[in-house]
Amino acid sequence: MALSCAQLCLRCRSLLCSKTVVVTWQHSTQVWHCDTVKILNASSFIRGNYTTSWARQKWKHQMFCYSDIATKHLAADTKQDKYREQLSKTGVVASKNTLLPIREAVPVTESQVSLDLDAVAEFSALEEISDKEAVSICVPTAMPPASISLRDYVDKSEMLSKLVQLGVNLWKLEQRPNVGSMLLRLDFNTDVAPRLLFLKEIGVEDSHFGYIITHNPFILTENLDNLHARVNYLKSKKFSSETVASMVSRAPYLLNFNVKRLDNRLGFYQKQLSISVSHTRNIVARLPRLLCGSLEPVKENLKVCEIEFGFKKNEIQHIVIAVPKVLTANKRKLTQIFDFIHNTMKVPHHLIAKFPQVLNTKYLRVRERHLFLEYLGKAQYDSTLPNYISLDRLVSLPDETFCTQVALATVEDFYLFQKTL
Repeated sequence: MALSCAQLCLRCRSLLCSKTVVVTWQHSTQVWHCDTVKILNASSFIRGNYTTSWARQKWKHQMFCYSDIATKHLAADTKQDKYREQLSKTGVVASKNTLLPIREAVPVTESQVSLDLDAVAEFSALEEISDKEAVSICVPTAMPPASISLRDYVDKSEMLSKLVQLGVNLWKLEQRPNVGSMLLRLDFNTDVAPRLLFLKEIGVEDSHFGYIITHNPFILTENLDNLHARVNYLKSKKFSSETVASMVSRAPYLLNFNVKRLDNRLGFYQKQLSISVSHTRNIVARLPRLLCGSLEPVKENLKVCEIEFGFKKNEIQHIVIAVPKVLTANKRKLTQIFDFIHNTMKVPHHLIAKFPQVLNTKYLRVRERHLFLEYLGKAQYDSTLPNYISLDRLVSLPDETFCTQVALATVEDFYLFQKTL
């Protein structure tokens, strides 16, 4: 009875598991055969999907699993034959479908795989591939192909990162057409470093490099010989080394103009103002952008001072020598403040020429203080009369000093009066 039960159990196990073994073996054999055919045919499947190291490792892993399954089942068949022989000796008839439980797996290493996938995956770089395969290839780029901001390139461009360290405002440069592309094409060691050394040699401080490049990035493309020639010209005109360095720091475009243009500009101011060489040099040194900007605003302001304002030529000379900014001031603002001082405050031309700083002050400042003095009955600007108030003290003193020394009132009174205007 016990022997009959054992035979029945073995037969049940055989019926339940034999189909699974056969199906698994057939499936693994079919997969192995199918993949082997693909490899031998060197199809585009391998060529397009297993050229990378990741795909190759995945392929090897799959082939290893298929080989391991086949080896396990071959070992199982061998042990089952031996088991049947042992059962036959004891008098038990074992069918071919009797399944032996597998307790030991045969280890299979990667080196035991008969097919060398590395050798098969190799192909010529000149071999044609399909458009679909070409699109699937991802090639990492060193920099973004296009961008509306230089910020995207700073981390990957040595040039831009060092410019940021110098204090250059890239957000200002990227607003100018073609400047961003120009900077990306430059090399810091060959293009930027020699220009920075040049600026250092002529006396420009390191803290001014960022300001100069921000306002004039084109100095990075200027020829070094031309830069030296322009500096030497300014020194030949009796500008000191310290003055040249200060002029370049405050007017970054100064060295972008050739020697002929610089010479013409100096001659223009000397001729138009009828002043000496030393006065011309003094004006340009204090306002170096006179050599860089357009001459049209300068010509217009000179005509306005002479024709509309009614100043004499010697008065214009004195005004320009004292306040060179009058030459580049906004015409509307200059006209507004002159009209208030001359027509409202009744200040004559010679007093305005004597204190030309009043033309360079804010219109609201002059208006508020004059109306406050007029409210107090102290608006007296004639030097021949008592309680005279000079235009210089009117516009140059701070509010506290103006109130205590000129208006003889408190600051609170002045602030309260401003609220009534």
